Amino acid sequence: MKASEIRRKFLDFFAEKGHRIEPSASLVPVDDPSLLWINSGVATLKKYFDGRLKPENPRIVNAQKSIRTNDIENVGYTARHHTFFEMLGNFSIGDYFKEEAILWAWEFLTDPKWMGLDPDRLSVTIHPEDDEAHRIWREKVGIPEERIVKLEDNFWDIGEGPSGPNTEIFYDRGEEFGDPNDPECYPGGENERYLEIWNLVFSQYNHNPDGTYTPLPKKNIDTGMGLERMASVMQNVPTNFDTDLFQPIIQATCREAGVTYGENRETDIALKVIADHIRTLVFAVGDGVLPSNEGRGYVLRRLLRRAVRYGRVLGIQRPFLYRLTGVVAEIMRDYYPEPEEKKEFIERVIRGEEERFLETLSEGLNILEEVAERARKEGRSAITGEEAFRLYDTYGFPIDLTEDFAREKGLTVDREGFERAMEDQRERARAARKDVDSMQVQGGVLSDLNVESRFVGYTERTVSTRVAAIIRDDRLSEEAGEGQTCTLILEETPFYAESGGQVADKGWIVSPQARLRVEDVQKGPRGEHLHTVRVEEGTLRRGERVEATIDADRDDIRKNHTATHLLHKALKEVLGDHVNQAGSLVAPDRLRFDFTHIGPMSEEEIREVEDRVNRQVWADTDVEVLIKPLEEAKRMGAMALFGEKYGDIVRVIRIGDYSLELCGGTHVNRTSEIGMFKIVSEGGIGSGIRRIEAVTGRYAFRYLDHHLGLLKKAASLLKASPADVTDRVETLQARIKELTRENESLRDKLNHLEALQLAERVEETAGVPVLTAKVEASGMDDLRRMVDDVKSRVKEGVIVLGAVAGGKVQLVASVSPRFVEAGLHAGRLVKEVATRCGGGGGGRPDLAQAGGKQPEKLDEALRAVPDWIRQHVK
Repeated sequence: MKASEIRRKFLDFFAEKGHRIEPSASLVPVDDPSLLWINSGVATLKKYFDGRLKPENPRIVNAQKSIRTNDIENVGYTARHHTFFEMLGNFSIGDYFKEEAILWAWEFLTDPKWMGLDPDRLSVTIHPEDDEAHRIWREKVGIPEERIVKLEDNFWDIGEGPSGPNTEIFYDRGEEFGDPNDPECYPGGENERYLEIWNLVFSQYNHNPDGTYTPLPKKNIDTGMGLERMASVMQNVPTNFDTDLFQPIIQATCREAGVTYGENRETDIALKVIADHIRTLVFAVGDGVLPSNEGRGYVLRRLLRRAVRYGRVLGIQRPFLYRLTGVVAEIMRDYYPEPEEKKEFIERVIRGEEERFLETLSEGLNILEEVAERARKEGRSAITGEEAFRLYDTYGFPIDLTEDFAREKGLTVDREGFERAMEDQRERARAARKDVDSMQVQGGVLSDLNVESRFVGYTERTVSTRVAAIIRDDRLSEEAGEGQTCTLILEETPFYAESGGQVADKGWIVSPQARLRVEDVQKGPRGEHLHTVRVEEGTLRRGERVEATIDADRDDIRKNHTATHLLHKALKEVLGDHVNQAGSLVAPDRLRFDFTHIGPMSEEEIREVEDRVNRQVWADTDVEVLIKPLEEAKRMGAMALFGEKYGDIVRVIRIGDYSLELCGGTHVNRTSEIGMFKIVSEGGIGSGIRRIEAVTGRYAFRYLDHHLGLLKKAASLLKASPADVTDRVETLQARIKELTRENESLRDKLNHLEALQLAERVEETAGVPVLTAKVEASGMDDLRRMVDDVKSRVKEGVIVLGAVAGGKVQLVASVSPRFVEAGLHAGRLVKEVATRCGGGGGGRPDLAQAGGKQPEKLDEALRAVPDWIRQHVK
């Protein structure tokens, strides 16, 4: 029975029992800070179990995709550990309870219409104090007493949320999977014979954040059947990895690697790790999670790097995981359309992350090999925490990848030392953030100061108000004199305080006796606006009436802020709904917008985004400000801005039918006020994060006028009209390419002649023909061609050529097959030579390359080759 059929039968069975089929929710929890991932079928239903929300139907059934990462190191080494899995579950919210749940579970498992399992091969466990469950199993179902096991651990608790006693159902796989005399060979024991296939939780309590338990409003049922386990039973295979949920992935990986599943334990472990991790990656990326250095994104990065690492065990040293996306999508398409619908995006994310990691992996593994070798030489059985942290910090090696490698070398890793080094780094980061971000005025006097301050800048640009407080050197002051810098709080202010990416307003505060320049505005602990001012003239006193006026820059800021909203929407339309804001800056002269997306935008995509924004600008669309309760705004579909905190009542910015966002910033009244929108640059600022910089209005005109001037200057230099510049440049490029080819052809001929001359300089060392030479070469490609030319004349032996190009050493080593069999290895040889030049490298036994940073040591390094050959030739 295929896994898809098991899933469908489960849902159909409980639908016939009056259950509503609940679609699988996203892997990313919504409004649940207690969970990093959705980790069970019940995790998405807490709102029903704790009484916050009443379901339309109290009977629910689902197949829920889930992720658990607490046992990553076991994945691939055991039969049933996974990071991604599916949980089949039926639930009752205050409707039926233990008897129905148990009887229906038994019916589904044993009825030939459904699973048709042999009843004699099923056993159960119960909580010792759950007499009701015992009675039902014994009297209603008829299970013999010897197949009912009482276990103290039968109490289900996933942290915050529903909990209660549970009963588990086990399938007896037969004596060949476990010795009956083994004291652990019983349902619930540590054995392979009795396989847990279903867990029925009698949910009676809520586990509160403070650790206490309180009765739920009504008794509930929460069950979980792992689809992967059930598939292994129904398909009669030894492990979950042998089911149709994994085998297509494993076989596709075998084809990539040229290996066979089931012949070698090390190979099988690698295949299983890859199959498990790619499922997690595909589904998590499909749900909008991108690899990064924190939170869920870091989990994905760890899993991908672990899978890449095991790919190397199989001999795969190129990006390959992304190719498995389609296989995963095909397996799951009947119930989960998202992987297929988002296949192209998922592949781009995974491939990009693979390529970035592979750039550093080879060098990192070489360093890891050296660390392990040093540990052995020093008689240590462990890699130190500092060494593991350096690998993490420099090469991006997750600690579990280092532990996997260490385990293969018979070593352990000082995990505590690693965690200490990590905490030291976090502390440094916290200290750095404090130094950069803290506002000294928010301490001391502000904590005790309580003055009224009201922002009126949405509608007013100039206000007459009073000075509520003057703060100098973290102390309240009665006055501020000429040349002094201080902080002012006004009873009313038109000055926008920096927030939501929008910079603070600047301007002037004027009294009859003083004139002050407003240089910055921030929010205080009670939301009051703190104006950083410099007294340009006179003396200002507390309580005086002043006139506060913002600069004309506010007009440009408003244009850029509204344009940012239009840009956000246009990016979603052009690139996809996966685009989300990850930061922004709204200044007078430019806007900056950071967003989630893998890979650079094409020129066509950039033009399309520009066109969409400008069409909205030129449509002269009305920009409305709506004041709404937060929940109503969410129901309207309003997007929330990055980093903003919202109260119960929020401002919603609606731009026609095009854009709807929560926003506390300032905006134009109509889009035509923006005038023009132009993207200046687009680039990456981190894994999965892109940045667009753009200009509007007069700054867009200045930008285009400046570039038109550059075009005219280029046309003048090329002695062409601006319209003919492209053709003239293409003609020049073609001529340069022609000359470059001629130059390369001449260089190849010279290199070939030099190589033929080098072939005459072969000397014998320990019976091995050896040629070492420092040559002239423009780069590694030149050097490899020279080695090939020499090999055409020197059929047997060792060749090591070195060159200095761009101030760096470049090396290529070649070992003929006969001497590879004699124990010589080009990768190790070239690494030895490179190390003597302040570098490193490696490669295959027959051909390898390396580099170094100390050209002055190249001759000496090449002279060491014969000694190395004498030490290593058999």
